[in-house]
This record gives sequence, C-alpha cells and structure tokens, in this order.
Amino acid sequence: MQSTRSTALSRALRTAVRSHPHTAKRHTSSVALLSQRFQPQSQHQQHQPQNILSRPAASFTPSLTQQTRHASSSTTPQTELQKTPLYDLHLSHGGKMVPFGGFHMPVQYSSLGVAQSHLFTRSHASFFDVSHMVQRLILGPGAAAFLERITPSDCKNLETHKSTLSALMTLDGKGGISDDTIITKLAEDKFYVVTNAGCRGKDNNYIDREMAKWNTEMGHEGLKVREEQLDGWGLVAVQGPKAEEILQGVLAEEGVDLKKLLFGGSLYAKVKYGGGKVSSPLLISRGGYTGEDGFEISIPPLETVGVTEAFLAAGPEEIQLAGLGARDSLRLEAGMCLYGHDLNDSITPVEAGLSWIIPKERRSENAGYYGADVIAKQLVPRSKGGAGVHRRRIGLLVEGAPAREGAEIVSRSEDGKEAISLGTVTSGCPSPSLGKNIAMGYIKDGFHKAGTEVDILVRGRPRKAVVTKMPFVPTKYWKGTAPV
Repeated sequence: MQSTRSTALSRALRTAVRSHPHTAKRHTSSVALLSQRFQPQSQHQQHQPQNILSRPAASFTPSLTQQTRHASSSTTPQTELQKTPLYDLHLSHGGKMVPFGGFHMPVQYSSLGVAQSHLFTRSHASFFDVSHMVQRLILGPGAAAFLERITPSDCKNLETHKSTLSALMTLDGKGGISDDTIITKLAEDKFYVVTNAGCRGKDNNYIDREMAKWNTEMGHEGLKVREEQLDGWGLVAVQGPKAEEILQGVLAEEGVDLKKLLFGGSLYAKVKYGGGKVSSPLLISRGGYTGEDGFEISIPPLETVGVTEAFLAAGPEEIQLAGLGARDSLRLEAGMCLYGHDLNDSITPVEAGLSWIIPKERRSENAGYYGADVIAKQLVPRSKGGAGVHRRRIGLLVEGAPAREGAEIVSRSEDGKEAISLGTVTSGCPSPSLGKNIAMGYIKDGFHKAGTEVDILVRGRPRKAVVTKMPFVPTKYWKGTAPV
C-alpha cells in the first residue's frame, strides 16, 4: 500500500504533463449525466442520502448488504478506476484526468497551469474536488470510546460540531500511523470521519476488524458501534481569501453568519443552485488542505454537480477549478503531510511533529489507545529521562535543482570532512509563492533546529539546503479576529 501511495501523485503529475488523455466533448449536461449514474430505484432511496448526515444516530438501520459490504470489497481488489460525481464536469472544463487513489482525478485544467492555479488560490479562491476521500460515520453509544481505542484523540470531550486532526494507530503497539484522519463530532453517538482514498482497502479492513472486536468485548455493556460509509457522495473544498464571501453568497438561509464559524468548526446549511432549487442540509466544515481560509462541504450524490455549479457561477475572476497539482504544492507550502509520503506505518506522531494532536488527557502510558505506552515515552525528551525520538520531520529550503522524494539529506561536506547520512526527503517542489525550492523530510535528532545547514543529494550532486520552520507560507485560518 505504501509504495503505490507514495508514487501516485508524482506519476499523476508526469502523466498530466505528457498528455491529456480525455477530451470534453459533451453535448449532454453534466447534471443529466450524473442523474443517470445515480438514478434512484424509488422515491425513498432518492430522499434517504440527502438526510443521512443530519439524521440522529439512533435512526440508522443498516441493511445486511451495508453491514457486510467491506468484507466483500476488501477481498475483491478493484482494478477499474472509479469516478467522482464531478467527473463529467471536470471534462467539460478541460480537466486533465489522471489515476489517483483509485479514481480518475483532475491534475490541472486547461484554463490555468499548476503554478497559476496555486497563486490564484492564494489571492482569490479555488474549488477542489476531493470526493475520492473516504467519508464515513461511526455511530452508536460506544462511538467515542471506540475511536479513543484506535486514535489518540479525546473524542468524549470534543465539542459537538468541532473537528480534530487525528491518526489511526497501528495495531502492533509501536505507535505508527496507519492513516491520518479528520474526526468531526456531530453528536455524542455520531462522528464523521474522513480518511485517505489510497488507504481505502486497508482502512476498511482495519475498522471492520476493530469494530467486530469492540462489539464482542463491549457490546454487552450497551456500547455497540456501527459504521456507515458515504459511498458516492461528493466532498468539495473551497479555499482562498474569497471563499467565505462566495459561500455566503450561495447559502439559501438568512441568518447563517460564516464569520461566527471558526477554523475547526462545522454547521449544517442549505445551498441555492440551478433554477431555484435548494439543497438538503449540507455539512460545512471550516478548514482545508492549503493553509488558506476555506471550507469543506459534504454533498449527497444527486446534488453535487448542482452545488458545484452554484459556486462556479461567481465567475472565473473570483473562483476557478483547481486540481491535484496545485493542491500538492499548496499543502507543502502549508507544511501539511501527505500519507504515504510524509507519514506511514513506521512513523509516529511525535516523530512527525504532530504531538499537538494528542491532548493532555491522553498522554499517559495507560491512555488506552494502541501504542500509547510508546508515544508517552517519546513525548518526554531524552534529556529529561524519556525515550524521545531519533528523527524529526523538518522543512528545507534548497538551492539549485528541487529536491524530490527519496533524496538523501547529508551533513555539509566542508574542510575535507566526509558527509554523513542524516535523513531523507519525503516531499519537495518549487514554491510558486516564494520562488524557491522547498522540501519536507526526516532528519536525525539534533540536526532538526532551524538554520542548520545541510546538503541534499539531487541526482547524485550535493545541493545546499537549510533547515527551516514550517509552514513555509503563513497560514490564514479564520479564528475570529484576523486570519492566523
């Protein structure tokens, strides 16, 4: 899983540069095409997905097919690429489609190059299709406690409609990250969890196995849990300084003041779209993967195209579609990790500089999540009697050619001293915002302080680099007074 995940984006970008494998010759509207693909068999089925996120957890009664779906899908590998609800819309807007995370995904659009799209996001707003991500609900009276076994988060005390970055911890007890995730508490017995598309099979097996184990051990105590996966749903991100203004303009309800929705918060709201239609209540979360202010919106299948077109109606001067290429450079400038590149099963949250996702209440050896004893020891530096860590995630500014994933970090070889290996680059690209080459990687503890000069071997040649703090570009998350 890791090897395919860690090369997927670079392969996708190379493919996009070489060719444009699809054309956008469409005479039927994308709305009509989407409706055909998700044509409901009954009025009840058409109505049901529009309310699944806002329904109380107690109302969920999964069918036998839903309950056993993962066991079937996880044992039958899918070779055919899937399509998001916006596939036809991407083609009609000149999207250059490439394989990524098991889906056809746009890497860029004919209207803007990757660097131009990146800069447009920083100055205006961009619309990203992230429907390839896995959206799921963890439901039941034991939902919070179950999540606290498999993640280091404090789900019981998480406020309703607040989100937290978290990690599914490896089951071997070594403190590794099986996948990173965003957890949003919708009710005491209902959590919305988003995980990576490239880890879909692995995560499905993980959650199925752990949920069955939990229900066997705790079900008799009234703490049963169950899962609903939102297959076919849209997930979109509107990012950039104009994101709030554009979203406010398409909301159907008066009295929803987005200024009061802070970073990490969420709410339900309806959106106006095509021909006077109004969407079902959509889960809107303030956050994203670019470092800019913005929102992520979960949308039922039949409404995804219409809601998207409502945003794009603001005009290309205000908002543009953006693809994987810009998304990758934006997240790297913001110092954010990509699973399979900067995180994997062998890297712990402490090594990754993610200790902040572990709240104070969960930092003891008996916190109850997988690997808690290892993490608790790593949180205490060796200078204070703890285990500490032997490597740390760092940012780098690189001279000359850009350093790519896999490049070796070595000590500066000056005055005849032989260079020693210090670590490895995990992500790297030219920064459109800074006009410099940036990279992220892991380096031996003690060499991680900002200002440390090192070399990076790029095509076998040493390139000067300096360790720097992240994010490379200041973030602009809305926290109530000014973007910070």
